[in-house]
Amino acid sequence: MPDWPPDRTSPKAGAPLRGAVVAVRGAVIDIEFTEGRLPEIKDALHIEEQGGNIILAEVQAHLDPRRVRAIALQVTAGLRRGDPAQATGGPITVPVGQNVLGRLLGVTGQIADKGDPLPADTPYWPIHRRPPSFAAQTGTSDLFMTGIKVIDLLTPLAKGGKAAMFGGAGVGKTVLVMELIHAMVTGYQGISVFAGVGERSREGHEMLLEMRRSGVLERTVLVYGQMNEPPGARWRVPMTALTVAEYFRDVGHRNVLLLMDNIYRFVQAGAEISGLLGRLPSRVGYQPTLASEVADLQERIASVGDASVTAIQAVYVPADDFTDPAVTTIAAHADSMVVLSREMAAEGMYPAIDPIASSSVLLDPAVLGEEHVQVAIDVRSAIERYRELKDVISLLGVEELGADDRKIVGRARRLQLFLTQPFTVTEAFTGVPGRSVAIEDTIKGCRAILDGECDEWQESSLFMVGTLDEAREKEGTEKEKAAV
Repeated sequence: MPDWPPDRTSPKAGAPLRGAVVAVRGAVIDIEFTEGRLPEIKDALHIEEQGGNIILAEVQAHLDPRRVRAIALQVTAGLRRGDPAQATGGPITVPVGQNVLGRLLGVTGQIADKGDPLPADTPYWPIHRRPPSFAAQTGTSDLFMTGIKVIDLLTPLAKGGKAAMFGGAGVGKTVLVMELIHAMVTGYQGISVFAGVGERSREGHEMLLEMRRSGVLERTVLVYGQMNEPPGARWRVPMTALTVAEYFRDVGHRNVLLLMDNIYRFVQAGAEISGLLGRLPSRVGYQPTLASEVADLQERIASVGDASVTAIQAVYVPADDFTDPAVTTIAAHADSMVVLSREMAAEGMYPAIDPIASSSVLLDPAVLGEEHVQVAIDVRSAIERYRELKDVISLLGVEELGADDRKIVGRARRLQLFLTQPFTVTEAFTGVPGRSVAIEDTIKGCRAILDGECDEWQESSLFMVGTLDEAREKEGTEKEKAAV
């Protein structure tokens, strides 16, 4: 018999285990149980402060036959030795289902949008669940069209796949995530779950307002673990969001888009937890359990039966070092890698997606067709040749190149400019309406530039436009102005 879907975890039989706090070191709490057995690893604990406030913690280690070490998911200020603790008999559970649509939740499922409490019949699921077995998973080659030219052409996203957007600070990851949300409003009718991992409160507020304004909130669940919360909360936010997504996939049989910003902060929180628990650090100071922690999260993102979870994850790259262990570990799980370039951002080429470093497993003629793949290869080849010649051009000038190289350089520059595009979410700042471009128009435009149809055009005519027809109109207007 297939082992999917996994059974919902239920409290273990017998009276609840009771204990008392014996040590508090920040978010780390040691609890002693005297009833002959200990709660299991990853089980939830309720610890009651003297004022009656309940703190939620999760068991991380068994220290000896009577004591466990737990990590608190809430602030432990005011907690004292001797405060009573009780094991819940299972992992942390969070609300799921129709009742959480349109709501803003915290890591433990508490309502954070000042709205009405959830109805009493709201189902709860544990945040720790087994990934689908290979036998239960269904592959997919259906494309998730974004309307963003450079993504759809060079790094196509798959429904039911995992896409990661890598970039350093300030190169446009969050703006890209918000534009993808906007694309989802117009072209995607499934459920969306947004996980804000270590987000600033300003970013969360902006996201909530944007979703209300765009009318997508009633089909979205927002799950936040803010930057000022303990590391345990930031560490478990992706698990909470993924559990909500799995419910809609497995019970509702609906496609789910899971957006996570920023998954690097999940790794960072895990490193903090590891240090608090006294584990020896591994490479570059990361936790020794880095690979297994990332795998626990990523392997649960899959298509099962007729429904899928599609993940789009923003990944911060510390100091623009793409060899960082956290970055390479996350990249190993991604189907599509969208790499943002600081150099392109500095030149004002937005979205600042590097067409050479970005890649996708879907870029295959059997999936996309011969024409799409050939145009993508030709675009990459032209831009790569231009980059090889950049040093020569900066030293000697483009006039010193051969005729063929001058032609390639001109076309590559025009291709780079054509792959820029104004976003709807930046319209308030730039005054330029956003553009969404069908993949057929993107292929047609790039092929025309590669074939030399735009060799005599001004390069500025191709900058920040949608289709090639729009660029053609812009070129005609520029010529009319020059003629006056």
